[in-house]
Amino acid sequence: MIELCQATKRYGPKEALHAVDLRIPEGCVLGLLGVNGAGKTTALNLMTGYFPPTSGSVRVDGMDMLTQPRACKRRIGYLPEQPPLYDEMSVAGFLTFVSRLREVKDRDIPGHVKDICGLCGLEEVAGRPVGKLSKGYRQRVGIASALCGDPPTLILDEPTVGLDPRQVVEIRSLIRTLGETHTVVFSSHLLPEVQQLCTRVAILHQGRLVREGSLEELQGGSRRLRLEALGAPEKLLPALRGLPGVQRVLPQETGEAGVTAVLLECEEKAEISEALFRLLCALDAPIRLLAPERDSLEEIFLRLTAGKEAP
Repeated sequence: MIELCQATKRYGPKEALHAVDLRIPEGCVLGLLGVNGAGKTTALNLMTGYFPPTSGSVRVDGMDMLTQPRACKRRIGYLPEQPPLYDEMSVAGFLTFVSRLREVKDRDIPGHVKDICGLCGLEEVAGRPVGKLSKGYRQRVGIASALCGDPPTLILDEPTVGLDPRQVVEIRSLIRTLGETHTVVFSSHLLPEVQQLCTRVAILHQGRLVREGSLEELQGGSRRLRLEALGAPEKLLPALRGLPGVQRVLPQETGEAGVTAVLLECEEKAEISEALFRLLCALDAPIRLLAPERDSLEEIFLRLTAGKEAP
């Protein structure tokens, strides 16, 4: 478990991160989001102990990163946006080197490297020089190096940046597999990627944490139903607006005469289905479509980062 407690980071007069409180529970996959300059990389650097906070603290499994850095860093594997790879070394040689740095016992290193290569899909290229690999394989080697020493937490900075679509799919699949046995924190500009992979999301804006939680929690507060029914809008809209539990009725274009399409914004805990069916039956308005609809992560992100000041 990693905790940022009122973590602030300044670079001279510039404040990159301001009083961030963030708790990353064990076993979760957390996506860290923010526009360029929001403080994502700074937050990751604090989590890994690469930089100390100007004020506040970083704790890993209850230990303070400043007072117990060695023990904390043993528990974290880090993939920076530009992986520090040695191009002249073979993949297996490089991972052996990193394993020694991570204090894996010499007798265990061959089996450890073999297991990591198998997990990351590197068996076929284990003997090849790192500098001869494609971008996708180099990224896999970077993730494999983060796994050396078997840390329970992985921190990945933009793990799919610069990859082609096939490589992106492969790295996503690898992250999904790693999330089954590790706590994973990664930053990304690809919101659909975060929505597919993450169990929790944290959004930074201008160095402040503006929202954190599961996707369901981020979408909370109201829920929406998309409704299409046969009947004239002037007849159906006033009746729908008067339905208990409905907060707003937003008409939608259909292009069909005699069809009313709306988005119903409902109170989170309101159960309106039965009342809605009864109402439409009474109005002789057969339902063609009734489906739940939630804000996408993209809509939530754009709403929270639209202004100059953080909410």
